[in-house]
Parts: sequence; structure tokens; C-alpha cells
Amino acid sequence: MRFTRVRIIGPSMEPALRNADWWVVRRTGEVRPGDVIAFRHPLRPDLVVVKRIVSTDPDGWWVEGDNAASSEDSRQFGAVPRTHVIGRLSWRYRPLHKR
Repeated sequence: MRFTRVRIIGPSMEPALRNADWWVVRRTGEVRPGDVIAFRHPLRPDLVVVKRIVSTDPDGWWVEGDNAASSEDSRQFGAVPRTHVIGRLSWRYRPLHKR
């Protein structure tokens, strides 16, 4: 499947992404710094997380939340292996009034 979806839970990506927003994720290997991605948490692979890529690292991608004070990200768990990346967020489809 080329697309999947994610629901944003929590304030870690505010103001760009808000709690309870639903986003379509395009499954692609083509991501780069500045992209917002969905990935499997390096320490809890059953958990899907959404963060922004800030740089590359020999071990993978360095990701951070836009709201640093409310974000668990690479500062806590290190680089995200490229194999954990699900894809890049493409567009918000809910709530409808925000589109």
C-alpha cells in the first residue's frame, strides 16, 4: 500500500500539527531534513511517532518535535534507523474545517 494514515496525539508537533489531526502518510524512501515523517519508535517498535527530520546521522535520521518542551525525540532515544521510517506526512484530512 502506498499510503497509510496517522492521528496526531499530543502537543509535540505544535503549531504545525495539532492534537487530534489526521494525516495521510505517503510511504516512500525519499525523505530529507525538514520533512515530517511517521516512524516506528526505536525503543518501542509497536509505537508510531511523528516528528520532523532535522539532520542525518550515520545511524539514521535525527528527529525532533517542533514543540521541544513537549517532545520525546532523538534527544532522548538517538537516531531513527532508516528501516523504521514509514513515510512522509502528505496532507491533513481531518478535521475538515482546518483543510
